[in-house]
Amino acid sequence: MAVTRHDGRMHDRHRPLTFELDFQRAALASVLVSLGATRVLCAVSVEERLPPWIRPGRGGWVTAEYAMLPGAGAERVRREREGASGRSQEIQRLIGRSLRAVTRLEALGERTLTVDCDVIDADGGTRTAAITGAAVALWRACERLRLPEQPMRRLVSAVSVGIVAGHPVLDLDYKEDSGADVDMNLVIEERGRFVEVQGTAEGGTFSREELDRLLALGVEGCAAFTALQRQALGL
Repeated sequence: MAVTRHDGRMHDRHRPLTFELDFQRAALASVLVSLGATRVLCAVSVEERLPPWIRPGRGGWVTAEYAMLPGAGAERVRREREGASGRSQEIQRLIGRSLRAVTRLEALGERTLTVDCDVIDADGGTRTAAITGAAVALWRACERLRLPEQPMRRLVSAVSVGIVAGHPVLDLDYKEDSGADVDMNLVIEERGRFVEVQGTAEGGTFSREELDRLLALGVEGCAAFTALQRQALGL
């Protein structure tokens, strides 16, 4: 099925994905990930301590924080000075779950790695870009800790899929996302196994056949993202 979208892409093509490593000097590791016009800075910091709810001897912890910077969109986004909004909390929990799904926490030792994901420019797919960039940043951070073994077992990435004007498409930008009949975010580790599936119809319904087509598109998209992640890391 050949469907051309408003930006000239075919239905099964993602936007250009690039990684600029070591974007911040002071962070243990950092990556500026660009997915089309969406850009997210992912920076990893380390603390030689554990959250209070983790008992010593059980390994480390990986967590994430997410925020939209004020100039990320057409209208100014207010800073979340009194704590993360419900949306930001949901996204940062998703990022943390995605990273922990591919990390051997026991191999970290008794330390906490926090990945801060700050959206610089938003044009759809900010959470998927954040997860994809955070995985690259975390891999690089784990290398720099010089642990006996690499805690990350595999890479993980995320991509959006949806039904726009009746057609299944990969990697929605803001224009497509805002008018989609179905919108879905998929988190998939590099073996092709799902970490999380988030999907909903926007005012309608979708069939099992359409769902299967969207899942297949997402698997292909994340496979392409993983290849670019590995290339950026020199793996």
